[in-house]
Amino acid sequence: MNIKEPVHRCGLILEYLAADHRRLEALLDSATADPANIDRALYAQFRSGLLRHIGMEERILLPEIHRVNGGKTLAQEERLRLDHGAIAALLVPPPLPQVISTLRRILALHDQLEEGPGGVYESCDSIVGAQAEALIARLASAPETPVAPGVDNPNVLDATRRALARAGYMLDDSSG
Repeated sequence: MNIKEPVHRCGLILEYLAADHRRLEALLDSATADPANIDRALYAQFRSGLLRHIGMEERILLPEIHRVNGGKTLAQEERLRLDHGAIAALLVPPPLPQVISTLRRILALHDQLEEGPGGVYESCDSIVGAQAEALIARLASAPETPVAPGVDNPNVLDATRRALARAGYMLDDSSG
């Protein structure tokens, strides 16, 4: 008699949220394919999608991890939240070249923090275990995030620089 062990899918959270990262990267790449003529409609979709993604993590994923993990936070949670603040700040000004390059640099580091070995998503998968599918259903049902147009004035770039500094980053070309 051949008895099969039950199939447990691991990495569902990693799989789902990393796929969303790839979707967002593709939107950003398409929106900025011609740096001299940013596709504002695609960039607005990217901004909305990225804010939705951050919201999924902040409002659904992390609270559920805390609940399941007896109130304990993840080791990387402080860095995660600092990055989220910096990323959100970069979505306020228009898609200036220094904003786009800084956003790409921070997203690359941030994605590694979340997707890499021992990263946030792997930790989350480990903590929620068999409850991952239900959690993903909640993540998938998160609403889209409406966004206003970017704000184009020097005060916004100054505020963006301050938000980046709080997270340990700098705007790539601060001449902006």
